[in-house]
Amino acid sequence: MIAFSDVTKSYSVGTHALRGVSMQIEDGEFAFLVGPSGSGKSTIIKLITGELKPTSGTVHVNGYSLERIRKREIPYLRRTVGVVFQDFRLIDTKSVYDNVAFAMRAIGAREQEIRERVPYILELVGLENKSRRHPTELSGGEQQRLAIARALVNNPSTIIADEPTGNLDPARSLEIMSLLQEINNLGTTMLVVTHERDLVERFGKRVIAIDEGLVVHDGTDGYYRL
Repeated sequence: MIAFSDVTKSYSVGTHALRGVSMQIEDGEFAFLVGPSGSGKSTIIKLITGELKPTSGTVHVNGYSLERIRKREIPYLRRTVGVVFQDFRLIDTKSVYDNVAFAMRAIGAREQEIRERVPYILELVGLENKSRRHPTELSGGEQQRLAIARALVNNPSTIIADEPTGNLDPARSLEIMSLLQEINNLGTTMLVVTHERDLVERFGKRVIAIDEGLVVHDGTDGYYRL
């Protein structure tokens, strides 16, 4: 579960990124996080992943209290939260298989676990026949699927997808969103950050809209602004 209670975040330059944000995302829920550039979306992501601590208020993520989390606990927090980046952040010199396996090796998984888990995840995202290819040999949509596979492989309870369709055409965007929906149907909590109104409206999920550091909409009725 992700829970923000009256959270503020100010930076040393004087910017007030969040101004009293309260919200709760339940286990297994699917929610969109929307808002204009500079509204506070990136700050929310960084708070969830432990990159930042709140100036005031409380942030709870999957059993961890982020306002008082110890540095040594942050890697364990991050094992519960998989992040899919807009720019993919793939390793071009490694194969599809090894890009995914790398995430497991980073947390000390045994090679037997890796051999069992990676093919399953690649099949889940539809890349089982591309395991020996390199990222540069994949289409944009396939690269995004690979990024999703890497975020999924350590079985996090939560996935944050940061503009996962920002570089894709409409057909590929729909494919990626449908894949994220399938993953959510398996029980993974899904928070998708996006500017794409058409996709948000098509999927009819909960929408949390942020503007100038405030929650200006939270619901499924569609009355929000991007």
